Amino acid sequence: MAEEKRVDSPDLAIRKRRATFNRALADADLTAIGPLLAPNAVLVAGTDSAVISGRKQQLLAWKHEFAAPDRTIYTRLPDRIEASPIVPIAFEHGHWQGVSLSGQPLASGSYTAKWRRIGTDWLIEAELYLTLA
Repeated sequence: MAEEKRVDSPDLAIRKRRATFNRALADADLTAIGPLLAPNAVLVAGTDSAVISGRKQQLLAWKHEFAAPDRTIYTRLPDRIEASPIVPIAFEHGHWQGVSLSGQPLASGSYTAKWRRIGTDWLIEAELYLTLA
């Protein structure tokens, strides 16, 4: 008898994907970030509201960030995941922090991310950041 593949709940699946993204940011791993982003993903930065549109542009932005001598390491921590009961989309609401390589806090705030399940994978379609400190 064939073994059934267990499918994680949207909450657990998105939290796992976010943890993968956080690890990729800490490790400066562009190849791990790409598969987490939808091709048309949009990021709106917290402080200056800069808009980075598309997976390719986001990867270029992260490549630039990773090359900085004292780069910032960003961590996003989900507080709650809200999944739609009628279409394969979800919102992630949480808080974020940016610290220097030496561990000094540089900025923090809240964020919302929109995810979409495509096939068996959840991909980020949009992220909005609010800088609070």
